[in-house]
Amino acid sequence: MLLKTHFQSFTLFITCVLFSTTFFAQSYTSYFTGNISDVVTNPTGGMCLMGGATESDQAMQWFLQRANGGDILVLRASGSDGYNDYFYTDLGITVNSVESIVCNDATCADEVYIQQKIQQAEGIWFAGGDQWNYISYWRNTAIDSLINDAILHRGIVIGGTSAGMAILGKAYFSAENGTVSSATALANPYNSLVTVDTTAFLKNDFLENVVTDTHYDSPDRKGRHVTFMARMMNMGLNAKGIACDEYTAVCVTPEGIASVFGDYPSNDDNAYFIQTNCALADPTPETCSNGTPLTWNRNGEALVVYQVKGTTAGTNTFNLNDWETGSGGTWNYWSVNYGVLTETAGVQ
Repeated sequence: MLLKTHFQSFTLFITCVLFSTTFFAQSYTSYFTGNISDVVTNPTGGMCLMGGATESDQAMQWFLQRANGGDILVLRASGSDGYNDYFYTDLGITVNSVESIVCNDATCADEVYIQQKIQQAEGIWFAGGDQWNYISYWRNTAIDSLINDAILHRGIVIGGTSAGMAILGKAYFSAENGTVSSATALANPYNSLVTVDTTAFLKNDFLENVVTDTHYDSPDRKGRHVTFMARMMNMGLNAKGIACDEYTAVCVTPEGIASVFGDYPSNDDNAYFIQTNCALADPTPETCSNGTPLTWNRNGEALVVYQVKGTTAGTNTFNLNDWETGSGGTWNYWSVNYGVLTETAGVQ
């Protein structure tokens, strides 16, 4: 309520008019656009996983629609107000307000103002940047606790792009020591750059055993993603993966149906749903150890992958309840032999 009290000192009410301000504090910066009076709506939930680069407008419209006219909170650790006008006016979906809060350091988690804004939001979007900032600033704090509570008890819609997508799985590449290439990860799954973390953070029912990855086509990240999954298998998790090319999004309803948005056939935009081959007697990697290239081969059938083209209407789908039922996609096998990833088309 701090920001609202400040504005109410010189105005009674602003509605249907674009209004922006910047509020500075030691640990965060806020950029506000829209109606300063909070509204309470009934969001319809879900999550939007965006692969990075420019957003898919249609996926962003899906995200805003599920906030049901409420307040959108953008959380980030770099940048400024780039989403404010885009969400508030450019996409043609009515929302009450858009506020971008840039966390400058870990003490932002203690700010009552940020905590209140999470409690008032009907939609929360995580911008791109460095995911380690998000993890080190927010994990095991009031911020992740309040976000998880809002998902569970108020049904808010959430989503993120690039680093903002990377933090949404139960397992996640933390980037604590910096990024890692596919070549480096495949050559040594326990390289210090391969920081796969499962410490409790953000909770999403359909990402329980899922690690996500982004920018899948620029650069090629298939090899490192498979390595993340191999590491998860060594942790005793039944690893799955969801990945998006740039300009591509996976939007998941609370019922677990994932729609893939992109600009195919104008552009080759893909999402990937990756899982271990349950038909195998032993689906684990043959070799996943420190100092040795990854081998996860299983006669070329170690991983089963559903590749789906993203369209502007999001008509191609995948069911995250069974990880078997999809439309508009193709099944493939992936395998790794001594650090070399191979893709074989045509599972079914």
